[in-house]
Amino acid sequence: MENENKLIYIDDEGNEVLCEILFTFDSDKFNHSYVLFYPVGSEDEDDNVEVLAACYTPMEDGSVGELSEIENDEEWKLVEETLHSFSEEECECDEDCECDEECECDEECEEEDGKCSCHHHE
Repeated sequence: MENENKLIYIDDEGNEVLCEILFTFDSDKFNHSYVLFYPVGSEDEDDNVEVLAACYTPMEDGSVGELSEIENDEEWKLVEETLHSFSEEECECDEDCECDEECECDEECEEEDGKCSCHHHE
């Protein structure tokens, strides 16, 4: 269920949770639509949130319909890569940005404090 950029998510305990939609995207490879969202009011003191993700069936009006679980590791990898790309676009840091939590370079590089020190992936 969606209202503007919000949806109602049923958590593992059966509770209805009002969530803000971060973004949606489609995958031709898996023939699914995905929604990334977070519970409203769950931001910590640094405005960080835990992002949740699910497959969904779009309604005729284009809104998010019924949610379903992401089925496999390949789909999770796609979702994580898409979120990572989205996060990089949202980043307002300078050239020496260290927002990446882990190195995803194809080439060898040195990692400092778990963050990539090279800029091949930017």
